[in-house]
Parts: sequence; structure tokens; C-alpha cells
Amino acid sequence: MTYADVYASWQSDPEAFWMQHAQAIDWDTPPSRALNSDNAPLYEWFTDARVNTCYNAVDRHVVAGHGDRTAIIYDSPVTDTKRDITYAELRDDVAALAGALRDKGITKGDRVIIYMPMVPEALTAMLACARLGAIHSVVFGGFAANELAVRIDDATPKAIIAGSCGIEPGRIVAYKPLLDGAIELSTHKPDFTVVLQRDQQPCDLIEGRDFDWQEITQAAPSADCVPVEGNHPAYILYTSGTTGQPKGVIRPTAGHLVALNWTMKNIYNVDPGDVFWAASDVGWVVGHSYICYAPLIAGNTTIVFEGKPVGTPDAGTFWRVCEEHKVRCFFTAPTAFRAVKRVDPKGELIKDYDLSALENIYLAGERADPDTIEWMQHHLKKPIIDHWWQTETGYTIAGNPVGIELLPIKLGSPTVPMPGYDVQILGDEGHPVADGELGAIAIKLPLPPGTLPTLWNAEERFKKSYLNTFPGYYETGDAGYKDDDGYLYIMARTDDVINVAGHRLSTGGMEEVLAGHPDVAECAVIGVSDELKGQLPLGFLCLNAGTDREATDIVKECVQRVRDTIGPVAAFKLAVVIDRLPKTRSGKILRGTMVSIADGKDYKMPATIDDPAILDEIKVSLKTLGYAGG
Repeated sequence: MTYADVYASWQSDPEAFWMQHAQAIDWDTPPSRALNSDNAPLYEWFTDARVNTCYNAVDRHVVAGHGDRTAIIYDSPVTDTKRDITYAELRDDVAALAGALRDKGITKGDRVIIYMPMVPEALTAMLACARLGAIHSVVFGGFAANELAVRIDDATPKAIIAGSCGIEPGRIVAYKPLLDGAIELSTHKPDFTVVLQRDQQPCDLIEGRDFDWQEITQAAPSADCVPVEGNHPAYILYTSGTTGQPKGVIRPTAGHLVALNWTMKNIYNVDPGDVFWAASDVGWVVGHSYICYAPLIAGNTTIVFEGKPVGTPDAGTFWRVCEEHKVRCFFTAPTAFRAVKRVDPKGELIKDYDLSALENIYLAGERADPDTIEWMQHHLKKPIIDHWWQTETGYTIAGNPVGIELLPIKLGSPTVPMPGYDVQILGDEGHPVADGELGAIAIKLPLPPGTLPTLWNAEERFKKSYLNTFPGYYETGDAGYKDDDGYLYIMARTDDVINVAGHRLSTGGMEEVLAGHPDVAECAVIGVSDELKGQLPLGFLCLNAGTDREATDIVKECVQRVRDTIGPVAAFKLAVVIDRLPKTRSGKILRGTMVSIADGKDYKMPATIDDPAILDEIKVSLKTLGYAGG
């Protein structure tokens, strides 16, 4: 079947489509129907089913005779450690931790916060919660104490599972003082914590509250899988909110299983036993969906990588991992490849490795600029496939379904909507706009299985954030357009569409032009306030390693490029060269914070910022251009 056939089969009967694919899951009680619209516009899927996520991700592979297959490859260049864990070993590890948690009172529906570095035990903790029907909430390891405290008070966990430390290139980050500080700050207090002691920096435990992972798992009897209802929350994942209060995205159990299992073959084209690597972190949605759950549900081997794209030890670490572990499918964020490209602009390190096992490379998490994709295509000689999704959806909204058919790749586009997603481009009044016209990207309700049904303890906020602007639609918060072939182009967050003298312009379109300059490794464009035109675009440019030309000459050339490509209407005249861009730990550029600095407005230091000192550099750069933030 072609993509068009598959998409049409979903359109003609969505419920039959998803019921068919639900057959790939091992149910305790199979669903009698797919969609539950009793509480529309809050939709749910497979609500009358009973199922266990951990059983489907681990136990069933052992039962089927695949216990010796490698489930997890742990590759940690920062600790010089490599380890393989089979499905049978993973089952035993998960059952032991689940037994220890159960003995300390954790039961179905209890919340457990997981505050861990990139080690296999992070996945063990997630799966142990799923085994018991407990609801986990993973918080990025090393998050500030006050941010962890906010999540403790919202999720009200009975327990917290943490590592003693995380390891960054050249430094150790002690987690225990942050954990202790968060518990002290929070109004809600967990009953107990479980701490994984790492050799690099063990920590002191508080008697009666903190328990050593190894000690309690060795003493506890194994726990069996607890079936839960189809709409039971598998986890809560907090995503940043505009008010500063994070939003707790809920992931429903049954839809999560069905949808993720479908994606592994149809989108990523991997088969059971293949090695799948998502170079992300368990603290982000990619880590939940494509490091932990989807590969294991589908019987793949997943890689837990504790390192960075550059510096551990060099810009060839991606290729070393792909060669050594025979990775078939590799998935990461464009910012990771821009970091590699900046350090190794000629792709010299790629030549040192045999990448014959690698079939496809996937990008997501932010706009994939054509220049980066072209660089990758040129040096890697592999399909570079962009796809677009969100924390809220948990998997692909628009992509290239390689397992069905590889559609023509268009630079700048994540290709086409996947089954389950009726994607529309809407104008301010909520009506669809013409092909090629920029508008708000919205998805007609209901959303497909596995997407968020609501927010944790915040139903009204869910409606306000996603449903009220365009009744009958889910508002993605992204802006873009469709072309004549139905290909989708994600140009910016809706907030990043700027209005220059009445013209709605995409900052993403300008970034695309700037990234094409041969000396520019990475860039960002923001809209700053202007009395005459309303807003003006301002560009920040990071240059390739080894560039020795005058920054003023490069800025002039970049300004001219935008003028030549987009036209004078963009009014693009301001740009500055900086060493690095402010980003979250997951690689997203903090454009909103940069706008606040430029406009002289108060801003909250983003909890997820990778390095706060970068904002001081931004202020200095803005001062040279005469902006208030300096």
C-alpha cells in the first residue's frame, strides 16, 4: 500500500483503522471500541481495555522466546562505560525494583518522580512504575531545586527515584543536594526516595527517608504486572507554560501502546531486533517515546547514550556509536547536527567510520533548516528525514512514512500528516487559508490515540491552551503553510511570526536564508519592538569553526541575502555575530527570552536553560545595537 492508501483508509474509518492496529498489542482485556467521545471535546481511546505497558515492552518478548535479545545498549563516553542488557535481564531488574516500590507502599495510581541521569536505570525506573500501574513523572536530572519543587507540589508523588549525580563533560553535577533542596522547598513531601549511588559521586542518605537502590532491590521479591484501564495515565510530563507554571501533559496507557508500536515500522522502518538510537534525554518526550517505550514495545534494541554530540571526545562520537552498535535508525535534533557541522564543517570525521548499517536519519525538536540537511545529505549519503511532533502528541504529526513508502524529500518540510492527524492551516478567524499562505497550524479533533487527553489536574487550562482559540480543533501553537502537494512547512511558533509594517513574516524563513551563508553554522531571528514598523527582525549569527573573516563583512552579506531572497518587505537590517545561542538542554533556542531582553521587559530565567551565562553575552551584543536589554 502507498501512503495515500493508508491515509485514506484512516480517513474513511478512523476507529476501524486503530482497532486493527490495536491487535499488535497484548491485552489483558481487549478494547470493545476505539474512540470514546462521551466527554467531547475531551476524547479518549480504548477506555474499556485493560493492559500493562511494562508487559508489552519487556515481558512479552521474553515469553515469546527473545529473552536473550539485547534490549538496551548503554554507551557512556563520559564514564568510559559500555554495557548490554538483554530483555530477560531487563525484566528481572524491573520486577525487582517494582517489588521494592510495592513493598514501600507504591500502588496503582500513585505518582513517582524520576530524577535521573542518562543511565539504563532511568528506563528501569520508568518501567517499574508502569509495571505497578504507578504514574511516573520524569524530571530532567540536574533541574534546579525550585523547579523540581514546583513539579513535586503539582504531581504530589509518594516517592522520588534519583541518581546521586549526573556527569557532564569535565564536571560532575551532584543531584542529591538539589533533591534535598526541592523536598525542603515543596509543600508536599514524598514518603521516601530511592537513590542510585554512582561511583563517580556517591551521596549521604537521610535515614528513614532515603533508600539505596541496590540494597532494596536485592531484598525485595519480584512484582508482577498490574493491568490498568486503557485511559489510565502512563505518565505525566511537564512542559513549559507561558505563565511560568509548567503544564503536566498526561499520556494515556492504551493509546500510547498502540500508536507507538505503529510508528516503529511505518515511520521508522525498523524490525524487531534492529538497533534504534534516539540521541536525546529521558527528561524530554523523545526520551519517553523513543528511548524507552516505542523501541522496547516493538522488540528493538535501544541505545542509552550518556554523552554529547561534540566534546565526548570529539565531533565523531555519533558516527562511532552508529558503527560500533550497527545502528539502523538514528534520530536526534537539528541542533546536535549543527554543533557537529560547526566543529567539523568539512565532515572529515565522518570518513573515519563505517556507516553501512545506518539506513535513515531522522530530525525533530525544532525546525530543520535546509542548509543543515544539505550538509548531512552531502557527507552522509543517507536519507535525512525531518518530522514534526510535540510533547503533547508524543509522536509524529507530520513525517515521511518510510516503512510504507519513502516520499520525495522537500527541504524545509517534515513532509505530510500521518494517519490520525487532519492538519489544517487557519487564519485569524479560524477559516482555512489558501495553499502557500502562512497561518496557524491546527488539528481537527479528535486527536489520535496516545495524544494528551487533558492536563494533570488542569482541565480548564487544557481547554484554554489548546481548544478554545479554534473550536473543534487542537491549536498546535505553530505557524506554517501547506504547498500544492499537501506538504507541511513549520515556519515558527505562532509567537515568532512577526508583524513588520502590517506584513506577517516568519522568522523561520529568515533563519533559513541566513543558515545558507557558507560561514554561518547556526542562527536565530527574533522580532524586536519598533515604534515605526511595529516589529523589526534582528538576527544572531554563530560562525563555523575556523572562520577568520571580519564579522562586519559577514553581517553585511547576510543582510543582503535576506533582502535578495525575501525582499525589502522583511526590513532585515540588524544582525550580530555571537559565540553561541541561548538554548534549553534539549536544544531549543530561547527566542522568547531574547525578545524580552531586547525589548527591556522582565523575564524569568528559563528552568531548562543550558548555560545562563549566555544571556549576559546576548545583553552585551544587544547593547552594541542600541537595545534596552543591554
